[in-house]
Amino acid sequence: MRILILARNPRLYSHRRLVEAGQKRGHEIRIVNTLRCYMNITSHRPEVRYEGKVLDGFNAVIPRIGASVTFYGLAVLRQFEMMGVYSVNESVAIGRSRDKLRSLQLLARKGIGLPVTGFAHATTETEDLIELVGGAPLVIKLLEGTHGEGVVLADSQRAAVSIIESFRRLNAHFLVQEFIEESRGADIRCFVVGGKVVAAMRRQSKEGEFRSNLHRGGSATKVKITPEERSTAVRAAKAMGLNVCGVDMLRSNHGPVVMEINSTPGLEGIEGATGADIAGAIIDFIEKNAEPNKTQTRGKG
Repeated sequence: MRILILARNPRLYSHRRLVEAGQKRGHEIRIVNTLRCYMNITSHRPEVRYEGKVLDGFNAVIPRIGASVTFYGLAVLRQFEMMGVYSVNESVAIGRSRDKLRSLQLLARKGIGLPVTGFAHATTETEDLIELVGGAPLVIKLLEGTHGEGVVLADSQRAAVSIIESFRRLNAHFLVQEFIEESRGADIRCFVVGGKVVAAMRRQSKEGEFRSNLHRGGSATKVKITPEERSTAVRAAKAMGLNVCGVDMLRSNHGPVVMEINSTPGLEGIEGATGADIAGAIIDFIEKNAEPNKTQTRGKG
């Protein structure tokens, strides 16, 4: 098979592992810089071009589109879908996951456990918004934030009011969520491939930090998840329409609650913590599922 990886940095661990896993199985793997692709948008012969040549003849594409280039990256991916190339994660599904508000609304509609969440634009009832999620302490998240950026813990009513009013003055969109204190600064990432959890790790924040992101100094260990946590991760991935994703959840007093779904999850932390060959699992999934014109949305939506 010929497999294309859309990624800006070929040297990243995740991308090197995907190339390694694909070549080990006898496939031709090529990485191209998403932002250097350009398109010929026509009714009958859509093309994606790169370095003066048409990118064609590929059986599948693995989108590794960073959050900062979501708009253009999805445009390129939609073009491949229009060409009938199988995409591991479709453009519509990635778009859903990148929109924090929309993703939470979709998960809520499916009855998946979530932290109590409030959203508002320009209301004067700040204190009522705070009480809606159970009062302080609470978490305030910018909708555009990634990797733990734009996430603030307000430990008092006064701090929460001050932060919310500051975000409003900046005309920023944000969510207000209950703080799951019993998680003690730890979350669980389940890595889902093809409707199955192939690995899970527990991420623990460093002392004095409530965000457990590894690049912020958090640590990762292999964890045994419960049947309910496994089911929650699989249902969350399905609700987004993602074949490959990382589902981040907290262990709360009322069961697992999903915090976020990452459509371009890194492999280094979880492969290192669990010893699982996740890159191989992704290539195996492609081998079983990649067919011409199998992409469901065909660039729609």
